[in-house]
Amino acid sequence: MNMSLPFRMMLALVLAAALGCAAAARAADRPNVLLICVDDLKPVLGCYGDPRARTPHIDRLAARGMRFDAAYCNQAVCAPSRNNLMVGSRSTTLGVYSLDTHFRKAAPDAVTLLQYFLRYGWRTEGVGKVFHIGHGNRDDPASWSVPFQPDKVVEYLDPENSARGQLTREEAYFSNQQLGRIRDLPRGAAWEVADVPDNAYADGRIADEGIRRLRAARENPGQPFFLVLGFVKPHLPFCAPKKYWDLHDRSSFPLAKRAAPPEGAPPYAGKTLLELNQYTPVPEKPPLAEDLQRALIHGYYAATSFMDAQVGRVLDELDRLELGRNTIVVLWGDNGWHFGDNGAWTKHTNYEQANRIPLVIVAPGVAAGGSSTRQLAETVDLYPTLVELAGLPRPQVPQRLDGVSLVPVLRDPQARVRDHACHAFPRQRAGQPVIGRAIRTERFRLVEWKTPGAPASTADYELYDYEDDPGETRNLAAARPGTVARLARILAGHPEAKQPVR
Repeated sequence: MNMSLPFRMMLALVLAAALGCAAAARAADRPNVLLICVDDLKPVLGCYGDPRARTPHIDRLAARGMRFDAAYCNQAVCAPSRNNLMVGSRSTTLGVYSLDTHFRKAAPDAVTLLQYFLRYGWRTEGVGKVFHIGHGNRDDPASWSVPFQPDKVVEYLDPENSARGQLTREEAYFSNQQLGRIRDLPRGAAWEVADVPDNAYADGRIADEGIRRLRAARENPGQPFFLVLGFVKPHLPFCAPKKYWDLHDRSSFPLAKRAAPPEGAPPYAGKTLLELNQYTPVPEKPPLAEDLQRALIHGYYAATSFMDAQVGRVLDELDRLELGRNTIVVLWGDNGWHFGDNGAWTKHTNYEQANRIPLVIVAPGVAAGGSSTRQLAETVDLYPTLVELAGLPRPQVPQRLDGVSLVPVLRDPQARVRDHACHAFPRQRAGQPVIGRAIRTERFRLVEWKTPGAPASTADYELYDYEDDPGETRNLAAARPGTVARLARILAGHPEAKQPVR
């Protein structure tokens, strides 16, 4: 059949319009993802019931989705925890427990969460701190559509607060723990109070850039985005604009009721000031004066409020651009933080305060706003959860994925997809490396300390009962052998921890 030129042109235009509408519909069916990673954030947030927190923006994010009250990292230190998130594998599966070992040394063909979304057409972008960069570690360029944009973790505006040392105590500590050498760490002030605008510090600049990325995404509606913003506070040093310090009354902060390791715990299981004591005016060894403890806790809360305000700016822009209706938003802390409890400060332990993290998931049309759950969750669960929320096929990837999807829980807070969470930390016992593998049930935590592959008879155990002893004051392993045996059987159902990759 012969068609005139004008008719053919009109038909072509109609077909193009139809194809364009179909493409737009497909794009609308594919949700955007905004992943907010926060460094060293424990659940000292208003939405978690902390009366001293000043975090209105994260609180309103939680009011839009689900708050996980029993979420745990897989290892309480920056680089491995971020590997757990992006690779979907626990540290014990990868054999990467250190700051300086890149995950691709252990799993060269691993498909990261970002790569998986890239495979299906998402644009992946990152700003701030996502993968751990520094201390001999590096970014993962294969995960990004465009080059990653980092910013500073340690930053002072007053040169008097910054100082450089040679080998720091933390570097020596991590070398001794076979966690790798930490190079070029600062030995500056533990905090800084400056009357400056928010973007004088990294988190303000990260929010600025995140807003720019959202505006650019709004101009490209045909491609969904996966944007990761890695805010660096409240990581040490506690440097934040003065107005955030002014939100808090330093005298109101309580101190740890017990500043000693749990009774009966292995002597190598805990820590004291390592990492914190690289900053002035913290002494090399404990104890810390009470006014110094309150100053440090004040600094942590002020830095958290500063970060919260930057999260708020990004969320405001997400809504102003009308992107929130089709965007999954996740807020995740990479590890917790000790405030002198167990005699410990910062992270690097297998105890509750170092491993419990905030986790908030906003999934439009799936999770009810303002909901919460006691479902135990792990960092590695985010990989399969986000894949399912995006409607993507179940991942077939080279690495072992240790997580389970939390989507059933997002639909029903009473649903249960796991009965325990796993985490680990390495230590030295009598000069030999051991891995503390831990499981956290709703009531108990069991930690098994032994060399990977060694017989169970060589293990030291810690057992804590959070119903009877929420402060972890006493290791109950010797007193409750039946509970140890029951939980050890659960732990034995998991693969043996891998030896550290070097």
